[in-house]
Amino acid sequence: MALVPSPKSEFHVPPPDTFEEPPAVVVPDAGDPWPRPYYLENGLRKVRPYHFTYNTYCKARWRDREILDIFASEFRDRPLEYYKSAIESGYITINGKPIPSPSSLIRNGDVITHTIHRHETPVSATPIGIVYEDNDLIVINKPAGVPVHPAGRYNFNSITEILRAERHYTFNPLPCHRLDRLTSGIMFIGKNKEAAERMSEQIRSRTVRKEYITRVVGEFPEGEVVCDQPILQISPKLGLNRVRANGKEARTVFKRLAYYPPKGGDNGVAGDIAENQKTKGMEWKNLRGYSILRCMPLTGRTHQLRVHLQFLGHPIANDPIYCNQRVFGPSLGRGEEVSDNDDDIITRLGRMGKDEVAEAVAYHDEMVDNYEKRRAEKMSGEVCEFCQTALYTDPGVHEMGIYLHAKRYACTDGKWDYETPLPDWALPPPGVDGPTEATKESDPLAVDLKKLGLEDDESSIQASSETPEAHSSPAAVSLAT
Repeated sequence: MALVPSPKSEFHVPPPDTFEEPPAVVVPDAGDPWPRPYYLENGLRKVRPYHFTYNTYCKARWRDREILDIFASEFRDRPLEYYKSAIESGYITINGKPIPSPSSLIRNGDVITHTIHRHETPVSATPIGIVYEDNDLIVINKPAGVPVHPAGRYNFNSITEILRAERHYTFNPLPCHRLDRLTSGIMFIGKNKEAAERMSEQIRSRTVRKEYITRVVGEFPEGEVVCDQPILQISPKLGLNRVRANGKEARTVFKRLAYYPPKGGDNGVAGDIAENQKTKGMEWKNLRGYSILRCMPLTGRTHQLRVHLQFLGHPIANDPIYCNQRVFGPSLGRGEEVSDNDDDIITRLGRMGKDEVAEAVAYHDEMVDNYEKRRAEKMSGEVCEFCQTALYTDPGVHEMGIYLHAKRYACTDGKWDYETPLPDWALPPPGVDGPTEATKESDPLAVDLKKLGLEDDESSIQASSETPEAHSSPAAVSLAT
């Protein structure tokens, strides 16, 4: 049971032997309800609150430290008074036994147990699409906004747990690679360990070509556009990455599928960015309309497509981080490859949702919980009747992802090729002519890498994907200047 202050700030915990099941709350014996307590509402998949028990072994840095000090410094999502009350009331235990005092010391080998009343964050109710399935593998079309694995505030609302709930309690889906929570599209799920390892190794060995679809601000150039700027993680805590000369080697090929200019009196970027960026008179307002791009990453850096597109001056239109003028200023980080302002950017990004409520969509799942909690949800002013946890409003369905979709994965030896249709946001606006499916002439996987001078580079990347050398392509330079 999670213990939080009551409206009168009194930290009172009922003794364990007085627990009763309140309405609409799942209280399983082992903290593992079956069937899963899902329900659908307003386009969201929700989970009824339930009790959940965490168990963790003593970490090396915890040895010979007081139990209250550990919780106060390592698990900071609740007040100090809560942890003190939970220890004294028996909801935090050591080796399954009550803790004599909040000042009790943790020893090597101890197991710390914490039982909470868990409230999960809603995710999109869009079903998980099945692209292909055999006895060993499932190829899915992942909905945007759903994390792959249980993590942080997501447990049952994850791809693996939803698949398990749809099939059988004993089914153990094994993701073969990672796809960001905000991203939709192709994912490989192994049905057994051997199949998952085979596909994972194939993807790691870079014998698989990938195509992504995205929707970016402004009129992107036609033809093959290459960006090979190196990428560096400048804030592990916030999961923020930038183009930097001392970063890891990264290359992406972009091809434009369509460009849609703004409608008649629109005086700037089409509704996507205008919805997130309220301030007028910014440079980005000169970027009119939006483009649909097909992207082929030749490397696999974190946020690679998002960072490269920002550098080229055409960020993903609803990207809450890399298309955010409150964080990056009026240029939105176009062409920036120096670190003079990194500290300021980190400060502004960290402040979003603390001093102000972020107006953008959901944030990347690598970000810290306190930042994540305030992304687009707001405090409702209500509390859980059972545990007094402060409740948040529901995020809008449109806030659960960005315009980035893993459309196609193809084996380089031609043995298999899996593809999804274009997502809705990549289709032509109502009443406007445009491609409703990918065209042959815009296929980035058909690009002659040797003609672009990338064939040898791609081989070297495959042999050593961690090479931090910096390269610049004429296309990238011309777009960024």
